Amino acid sequence: MRAVLHHGPRDIRVETVPDPVLLEPTDAIVRVTLSCICGSDLWPYRRQDAPEHAHRIGHEFLGVVEEVGADVRTLAVGDLVIAPFMYSCGDCEFCRAGLQTSCVRGGFYGSESIGGGQGQVVRVPLADGTLVAAPVGEDDPRLPALLTLSDVMATGHHAAVSAGVGAGSHVVVIGDGAVGLCGVLAAHRLGAERITLLSTHEDRAAIGRRFGATEVIAERGEAAVAAVLERTDGLGAPHVMECVGMQGSWDTAVRIARPGGTIGYVGVPNGVDEGLDLSVLFRRNVTVRGGVAPARAYLPELLADVLDGTIDPSPVFDLELSLEEAPEGYAAMDQRRATKVLLRP
Repeated sequence: MRAVLHHGPRDIRVETVPDPVLLEPTDAIVRVTLSCICGSDLWPYRRQDAPEHAHRIGHEFLGVVEEVGADVRTLAVGDLVIAPFMYSCGDCEFCRAGLQTSCVRGGFYGSESIGGGQGQVVRVPLADGTLVAAPVGEDDPRLPALLTLSDVMATGHHAAVSAGVGAGSHVVVIGDGAVGLCGVLAAHRLGAERITLLSTHEDRAAIGRRFGATEVIAERGEAAVAAVLERTDGLGAPHVMECVGMQGSWDTAVRIARPGGTIGYVGVPNGVDEGLDLSVLFRRNVTVRGGVAPARAYLPELLADVLDGTIDPSPVFDLELSLEEAPEGYAAMDQRRATKVLLRP
């Protein structure tokens, strides 16, 4: 089978690797129908230090079950399934609490024995607790929208939930990548009345408006802070969604949150060297909530809304390539020529 491997700085290759096999009775073998490149995949792609060994990459995929282990009870061969970006058992204390990302038996895709989602076939551990079956066929036009539920839509939703967004809310979304844009859609779905998107890219801002953004501020840093404060009578926003993970985005989030406000954060931390200004958070009674999104917990409700047409996150995919063209997909996202790349094996 063919799969994407990361060899070093900006060195992505598509190579032939062994077909996966069942190793545990709780495994499932999934033939990938769609996968994609995540913004977080760009962090190792850009890193200057090369990995000791080339490794599989990718964690967002959906596909068809081709084989199941003897202990798998909820899935059958032929099911089309969505794979959350982490696998989880579904039975431990954290899974039962809806925090599958802290599952005591769970983990990430990308190791040699498990493989990455950017490939033709994937071995999924703990299949019953991980995979969610969707009542659609392989040719259903909603598959790209369903694929977003494996990560970016669920993560954007987590940002909105963590920020306390609800009916009538005013929220500011920091980040116009796929997660931030899905965060706009999630805030709109939860009933936010005013959604301000910080975006300096008109093509991305256009998607944000399509998803429900009521205003766009095309500024960064000090200018963005000043613009938000000007539009909120100097008070700041009651709800802020941090969807980037950089020091600059965090500085903006802290400064635009009004007293008593809430920051929901989902951006993977990268280069947050100076930390947060705790004195400001303390003085203003600002709450900070979030972290890695428990996509598996959100999948059922988001799946229902995609299937009935309530939401369609698929516009975040603005470039579609074959699996063999994955290196070009990474370059396109790295150079901001694409927001999110869809891969067809």
